[in-house]
Amino acid sequence: MNATTADIVLAVHGGAGTPSRDELGAGRAQAARLALAEALQAGFDVLHNGGPAVEAVTAAIVVLEDSPLFNAGRGAALNAEGRAELDAAVMEGSTRRAGAVAGVHRVRNPIRLARAVMERSDHVLLIGEGAEAFARSIGAELVEPGWFVTAERQRDLERARARGATAPPHFGTVGAVARDRQGQLAAGTSTGGTTNKRYGRVGDSPIIGAGTWADERCAVSATGWGEFFIRAAVAHDVAARLTYRGDPLPVAARAALDTVGRLGGTGGLIALDAGGIVAMPFGTAAMYRGTVSSDGVIEVAIHDEPLHVVSPEADR
Repeated sequence: MNATTADIVLAVHGGAGTPSRDELGAGRAQAARLALAEALQAGFDVLHNGGPAVEAVTAAIVVLEDSPLFNAGRGAALNAEGRAELDAAVMEGSTRRAGAVAGVHRVRNPIRLARAVMERSDHVLLIGEGAEAFARSIGAELVEPGWFVTAERQRDLERARARGATAPPHFGTVGAVARDRQGQLAAGTSTGGTTNKRYGRVGDSPIIGAGTWADERCAVSATGWGEFFIRAAVAHDVAARLTYRGDPLPVAARAALDTVGRLGGTGGLIALDAGGIVAMPFGTAAMYRGTVSSDGVIEVAIHDEPLHVVSPEADR
């Protein structure tokens, strides 16, 4: 995707590691496409009305956190104790301000709390009880921990326990990257982590430079096996390849992701550069993904296929 300096651009992902077409099924696939389209519409509305990129990223991710189809917010993967343990981060490219939370259990929309950490505290990362205390202090919406739990995630946990292993989720981490009318970039990521993970495990999503990054050159949100993305500093690696090597964004994004593969991990990412070019490489069976730009046309895809137009209302 190419853009002029007047263009707005938003891209989202709903996670890499999704199953094959046959395993996913037509009904679930259509529901996921519509959820992606709704997220893109929410973010586009912000950008179209002149709002900042960080607000558009937040709006898009809130939609995905509230959907039980994805591993973030309601419908998040459950840890070994049977609880949803949620992480999120957001970063603003022009200032490199960032905010993140990890290990929260009661915050309905972790991405909103991550943004509040960025805008209303002196910190970048708050975790666990401290993050939830901060949430209460600012009046963030809290829910009972059971609100996040779905029957499908409970079944996933039971299967993982039976195998005695941590299971990468079928429906992964969500994220968004945006470019606003002023040419400013932002990125955000939100996740429930991996099924049957140990209590207290934190993946790459809230780690600035690993799962989330934005500067004046690009914005990146990653999804996949978090430990490998941390070890490869994937999100920042994309930016570094642009800055120090002069690589085009698609080349930089693919090379950063290939490092994860060489280490033994899997996943994908979405990236957006200052010129409005989007890259969405993945090394799994599929990755929920989509884009929208100034023309308002929403395009989404799941498997190894071209993006295709989806209307949030007409396709219901």
